Amino acid sequence: MVDLSEEYGNYTYEYYLDDEDFQDLKDKHGQKEAMHILSVVIYIFCFVLGLIGNGIVIWVTAFKSKTTVNSIWLLNLAVADFIFVLFLPFYIDYILRNFHWDFGVIMCKLNSFVLVMNMYASVLFLTVLSVDRYVSLVHHDWSRRHRSAGRAWLVCACVWVVAAAMSCPALIFRDTVRLHDKIVCFSNFDAHDGRTMAMRHVAVVAIRTTVGFLLPFTAICVTGVLLIVKVKRSGGSVRVSSFTKTVSAVILAFFLCWAPFHTFSLMELSIYSSPALHNILKAGFPLANSLGFFNSCINPLLYMLLGKKMRHILKRACFSLTKRSLRELSQSLSATEMESVPGVHQENVPEEPVESSTL
Repeated sequence: MVDLSEEYGNYTYEYYLDDEDFQDLKDKHGQKEAMHILSVVIYIFCFVLGLIGNGIVIWVTAFKSKTTVNSIWLLNLAVADFIFVLFLPFYIDYILRNFHWDFGVIMCKLNSFVLVMNMYASVLFLTVLSVDRYVSLVHHDWSRRHRSAGRAWLVCACVWVVAAAMSCPALIFRDTVRLHDKIVCFSNFDAHDGRTMAMRHVAVVAIRTTVGFLLPFTAICVTGVLLIVKVKRSGGSVRVSSFTKTVSAVILAFFLCWAPFHTFSLMELSIYSSPALHNILKAGFPLANSLGFFNSCINPLLYMLLGKKMRHILKRACFSLTKRSLRELSQSLSATEMESVPGVHQENVPEEPVESSTL
């Protein structure tokens, strides 16, 4: 995968430059500073919000709620987003250093691998969510017999294996190269054979777009349409839950965040025959990349805003923590006051029983 926010080329073909081309890119640096600053702001926002939001979702689904098939899907989706935002500081540092990669070739490969794996894992889990939603609502009897937490974990394991396998090109082709005084992290498809480079580039983009976007969303759209038809024919007997609405919102958010990225990726392939798109891609790719990153922090917001059960658990947990903190503060103040009274010692004060947590 190509790091779409790199200064010395947002696309793979730009990494094979002579000195004159390189100097021309440096001269245009001032025109791109605003875009880079905007990218950094978005990355920092995604990191803070994604770390807190996905952390809360993981905490709630793993420790504060009953283990169900739905909670397993959401937990794994949140874990994928959480792992991704942990690597965002490397991108932030990369841009702030004026696109100088200072973490070595292994981290260059691993950073891109995590990004691509997050994209695959997210869309595959959303596909599983959509299919599972359709089966559980339309084929209720079959779902009641075969839908279990154990099988859900097995499906999740398969999704992670597939996502990791589809992300292997990042480990194979990602590389670092020194360009004058900078080290750039890029996709090194082939530095000596232009035809091989183009073929590998086309293959990677085609597979990523097909498996990571077109096929999953075809399945999502088909199951969504079939579910709508079933709901209308049932005359209201099939109830649409708040979880279904949450899943629909998450799917829509994924489409809006990642569709520009895949669109620009396909446009990128035309550069071999039509260099006229060069400037359009240079201007649009950083924002498309940032928008894709933004998806990892918007999911937990949708869970908390649309999921009634999630909101209820969070309110109950916050109430419990507040109650516990006030109780400890009250006990601390009481102990301080008693120590200040002459002749009264802490060991002579009977210890109050501590209430058990409501959670």
